[in-house]
Amino acid sequence: MAGRFANIGFGFGERAVFATDPARSRGRLKDEPESPTRTPFQRDRDRIVHSTAFRRLKHKTQVFFSHEGDHYRTRLTHTIEVAQIARALARAFRLDDDLAEAIALVHDFGHTPFGHTGEDVLDELMADHGGFDHNAQALRVVTLLERRYAEFDGLNLSWETLEGLVKHNGPLVDRATGATLDGKTLPRAIAAYVASHDLQIDRHASLEAQVAAIADDIAYNTHDIDDGLRAGLLTFEMLAEAPLAGEALALVDTRYPGLDEARRAHETTRRVMTAMVEDVIGQTGASLDRIAPGSVEDVHDAGETIVRFSDDMAAREAGLKRFLFGRLYRHEAVMRVRAQAEDVVRDLYRRFMQTPALMGREWAEDAGRMDEPELAIRVADYIAGMTDTFALDEHRRLFDRTPELR
Repeated sequence: MAGRFANIGFGFGERAVFATDPARSRGRLKDEPESPTRTPFQRDRDRIVHSTAFRRLKHKTQVFFSHEGDHYRTRLTHTIEVAQIARALARAFRLDDDLAEAIALVHDFGHTPFGHTGEDVLDELMADHGGFDHNAQALRVVTLLERRYAEFDGLNLSWETLEGLVKHNGPLVDRATGATLDGKTLPRAIAAYVASHDLQIDRHASLEAQVAAIADDIAYNTHDIDDGLRAGLLTFEMLAEAPLAGEALALVDTRYPGLDEARRAHETTRRVMTAMVEDVIGQTGASLDRIAPGSVEDVHDAGETIVRFSDDMAAREAGLKRFLFGRLYRHEAVMRVRAQAEDVVRDLYRRFMQTPALMGREWAEDAGRMDEPELAIRVADYIAGMTDTFALDEHRRLFDRTPELR
């Protein structure tokens, strides 16, 4: 395409010097011709959106199970909200918003059915075989388990998107010693992949990955308040005592006395989100002024997370998380359903380990000849890819009684 329309929509506009430049992408594990109409990161985003794993998020739990109501967040709607916030933050700093969006859209691909409950159970059951980590599983999904293309397994995403997926929460190992920073064993899937495709897990991720990470925190802090109020597990009286939320609620009640509950909830949560977003922009701008990175490499070598809350906001945000943990995530009603979901995942894992042929034909192939560690990984892959509804359907197929998760 030539002339005055040459660069329309191609995503090669002006960026900050510290942004990730798609024209300088490190490429893909499997070489492919470049697209004539999309940057590598736009192409990644499109592959992610068109994947099977993305569609499955529609029926995976965030906090409340889908059958409890149509208006609660699912893992898919959460992901879309994270992507929206990530794009807004990326644009504020003239980053590559396509890369930030791609990382946000793919960040939860490794989540199991039934939210963190499923992950916790699989991690327990897989303890002798390397455990289970949803972030490592997401890498496994996009590099191996998605099978759509003729020339490769996975989605063959660019180096920058994979790097952001694996370490959007920071480096995984110490640069000097090689020891993991959390004191745990490096997840098996990540260790295996980086052995052949170095994602530099001892360095900080791009700013695009960092905005996706903090967008995740902002999104679930705010929408879990909304869903908790909708479910009746949180009340406005409780919220009045919560950090951040209580301040926002007081402002709403002063400005709009007598507001109905639905509008009162929305006006409160949008102010919580705005406060966190504006704080991130202010704090990150100050950090960029102080560090003055001249390139994306300077970001990788900064030795600190640049995109973050101010100390004051970080303390208030941590307080809000403690509030939600105690009042919502550990509410008796949530814990009752969580226990039932644990039983479903545990039952499925044990039955498939005992009789691999009960898995789908593609998954059962060669499973009977695998040793126990190989079979455990195959079973975990199968279960982790299930939606809530499919997991319950499989349980009903294999067992006489299946909990209703209520």
